[in-house]
Amino acid sequence: MFIHNFKYTIKTLFKNKMLIFWTFAFPLILGTFFNMAFSDILKSEKLDVIDIAIVNNDEFNNNAIYKETFKKLSEDENKMFNIKYVKENEATNFLNNKEITGYLILKDKPEIVVSSSGINETIFKVVVEEIMESENILKNIIATEINPTENNNHSLYEKIYTKIIEVKENYQSNVKDISNANLDYTMIEFYTLIAMTCLYVGILGMVVVNQNLPNMSNNGKRVAISPLSKNKLILSSILASYIVQLIGLSLLFIYTIFFLKIDYGNNILLIILLSLIGSLAGLTLGIMIASIFKTNENTKTGIIMSLTMFGCFLSGMMGITMKYIIDKFIPLLNKINPASMITDGFYSLYYYETYERFYFNIISLLLFSLLMIIISMHGLRRQKYDSI
Repeated sequence: MFIHNFKYTIKTLFKNKMLIFWTFAFPLILGTFFNMAFSDILKSEKLDVIDIAIVNNDEFNNNAIYKETFKKLSEDENKMFNIKYVKENEATNFLNNKEITGYLILKDKPEIVVSSSGINETIFKVVVEEIMESENILKNIIATEINPTENNNHSLYEKIYTKIIEVKENYQSNVKDISNANLDYTMIEFYTLIAMTCLYVGILGMVVVNQNLPNMSNNGKRVAISPLSKNKLILSSILASYIVQLIGLSLLFIYTIFFLKIDYGNNILLIILLSLIGSLAGLTLGIMIASIFKTNENTKTGIIMSLTMFGCFLSGMMGITMKYIIDKFIPLLNKINPASMITDGFYSLYYYETYERFYFNIISLLLFSLLMIIISMHGLRRQKYDSI
């Protein structure tokens, strides 16, 4: 009977056009609108190659560190700078004509000349500061390793070389063009889209529970008077709704990854895990609403959709700043908001190297699901009918 009711429920859900729209079609439509709205923003967030000039004097030509570093930063397709090697008066003219962001001149110490302040000027300044830091590190190594009384030059140079290699391996430049990745704040919109899709399974859970309640459907009346196990029937119906939801969620991932070219990062298994548990939270939320609210199916659907959209709004769907406002002023609200838990779980995978925050959200979703189940069981046990 378990398998039979499982198959029957799946067929029933797929025949419900309203459910199929909200579970399958609506997330795809919304994802398309998101992509259309934010595609230009994503392109504009990518840093452009910066035009600069370097005064080609003896100090620069004799400084291998600056010469090689800027050569590397102006090569290949991922280059950071377009560089003009010119005389000082030419560099000044380029700057006055706004053909370059600024220019570098090496004298006693590096000097950056710019005409205004902005992101490109700041990047140029940070790069030069990093080169200065690297140069100082190398000078310190040489100063500490050179022993005037040591005659074995081969051993001395080998020691210095080893030290430099150690520094190079342990040193990571802070100047990286990660603007299209870590500064891609519009990814939160797609995270909330997945959170919304996960929580919309609550509608499916509500429908299948209603089908087994005597006061909600004729099928529920037949279930109530039948000798069959009520627990098995409800469990098979809930499992069927969960499977249908996962099909819809899979379609959303396929569509956004392969057609909209959305990059969710490299932790695909953890992404799947979060989506599965997020869908479980949405399912139990729908079951809870179906169990404790004594009203018609349309009203229950409205409650689920309202809670879902409000939760997604708080987690950043209608404006990314809302998520940070809630985190700052009402952090508890995001701690109990399943949409925020799902969104924050994706966010932690995309932006952080450790998984503490991710697993905190996983545990929070599981606790939320457990709480919904306890409330649902309590609500169903208290229901009594004078007649059906």
